[in-house]
Amino acid sequence: MPYHYDADNSDTKSSTAKKDKKEMKKEPKKSSGKLSDKQKADLKKHMEKHKDLKDMTPSQLKSHRMKMMTRMRKGMSISAAHKDIKK
Repeated sequence: MPYHYDADNSDTKSSTAKKDKKEMKKEPKKSSGKLSDKQKADLKKHMEKHKDLKDMTPSQLKSHRMKMMTRMRKGMSISAAHKDIKK
């Protein structure tokens, strides 16, 4: 038997795998590189508000959109990303 296997110990590989999954849930969501459909829809709605207000030039709108997308890929919500950009 391998030295790390203990017949008296009830820990098995599957129970440690379950522990690893629980630990992974606590970590922040990593960038997947793409936005979900809901995130895309939310971003589009957000950008329409800025278009209607005419508070930004077209190049500023594009820059704002790119900044928002970057932060949303990291897992931020629309409001959190917008507040982060305003700083």
